[in-house]
Amino acid sequence: MPKETTRRTFVRNSARGVAAITGGLAFLSRLPHVSADEANLKPELVQFDENIEPLVQLIEESSRDKLLERVAEQIRQGRSYREVLAALLLAGIRNVQPRPSVGFKFHCVLVVNACHLASLSGPDSDRWLPIFWALDYFKSSQADEKKSSGWRMKPVNKSLVPDARSSRSLFIEAMDNWDVEKADVATAGLVRTVGATEVFNLFARYAARDFRSIGHKAIYLANAWRTLQVIGWQFSEPVLRSLTFAMLNHSGEANPAASDLDADRPWRQNAELLERLPENWLIGRVDDGVPTNLIDVFRMDSPLAAAKTAADALSRGVAPQSVWDGVFLGAGELLMQQPGIIGIHGLTTANAMHYLWQNTADNDLRQQLLLQACSFTPMFRESAKGRGKLGEQSIVSLQSTVPEDKEQPLAEILSEISSNRMKAAEKVHGFLSAGGHGRDFVDAARQTLFLKGRDAHDYKFSSAVLEDYGHVSAAWRDRFLASAVFNLKGSGDPDSQLVTRTRSALEG
Repeated sequence: MPKETTRRTFVRNSARGVAAITGGLAFLSRLPHVSADEANLKPELVQFDENIEPLVQLIEESSRDKLLERVAEQIRQGRSYREVLAALLLAGIRNVQPRPSVGFKFHCVLVVNACHLASLSGPDSDRWLPIFWALDYFKSSQADEKKSSGWRMKPVNKSLVPDARSSRSLFIEAMDNWDVEKADVATAGLVRTVGATEVFNLFARYAARDFRSIGHKAIYLANAWRTLQVIGWQFSEPVLRSLTFAMLNHSGEANPAASDLDADRPWRQNAELLERLPENWLIGRVDDGVPTNLIDVFRMDSPLAAAKTAADALSRGVAPQSVWDGVFLGAGELLMQQPGIIGIHGLTTANAMHYLWQNTADNDLRQQLLLQACSFTPMFRESAKGRGKLGEQSIVSLQSTVPEDKEQPLAEILSEISSNRMKAAEKVHGFLSAGGHGRDFVDAARQTLFLKGRDAHDYKFSSAVLEDYGHVSAAWRDRFLASAVFNLKGSGDPDSQLVTRTRSALEG
């Protein structure tokens, strides 16, 4: 059967499956109105503009079992997708702090962009499902924060916010010295007086300088920035104040500015390697041997050795693309060797670092970000070893097995993901090697996520790796996509609680 027919059949059947469970968005007409009490302002908290504040408060104050219905009512009354996305992000940063680690409960913020990307890629009938999932997930994180600390974001101290002449220098001084109070007011000053591009470049200098929170600082900057591109710069001050607080997280340690800690050392070492790189380092040749060399180093050597290997390749005229291929493949292999939280974050961090690298204007910073991405992979390896023995799977020598079902190979692969991920990886590789389209598998994986996604990492991971499929060179792309099945959802996985709950509500 022609590939196009296979793709259409699979997507059509998948779409019917979603519709059967969710019933589309018919529940929009059933939902209650928002009470006037839910629009009361609370001046002791950081406030948002008068248009978005009531919607943020509705999200904050609605009970978990009523929130989706109330947001849906707002949509029916005219609230746009962009407004709902903005309110979701702002509710997260006002109610959940990125401490004691930039992760755990704070994933309600980190996952917003991933859910947005999933929504963009989904069919019109199901476009709200990832956003509704994230709304429900926020309530869980909000409850965790209330129980553990009761923290909520306060307004910035206006009397200390610097003017345009000093906000940049104060921000750099505060970040270099890990001074939270000064950095907070400096961030507000930056947002109010400096252009967005310069603000991004300043933040990129600090989001990837240390390995604390296994890459979540870089992930937060990339995802927050991408969300701001959708919802608007007018929401940037509270978001970036939260980001600053996250980037300065170093709980239980001496001040890193006066120490030589493992988490900070690669950034300083990599700065010293920049002199090796030629002026025309961006104009080089693709060398498919470089990713293999980098993977060998990632398996056994140090963060510095990984960065040196990359620097040596760049100095020989190899294109940065070949180095990035090594980073993505090395992260994919680690996930194969130990599926779980560390491998997941190796890939989501690679995605974030690549985004920072793509969007940073400063030449030296771009070089350092690329070398830092190489250094992070051995650090993820060591973190994974702390959780157990690594397997011996090799992404370079991954076998290729053509799916047995010639008419529905993607359905066979999705089923295999739920029972035997190694076989699924081999079948993805075989499907692609036999001429199958990677985009068809990507679409099928995203469609399955809509039904099966149950955790923030399901959305973060899938959005990252399915996007990075397009960032890997053609020679390596199929192997990279095959490695993704070690954390993608399969058709045999349980449906998400949210989909089940929606079906129950409709049937009731």
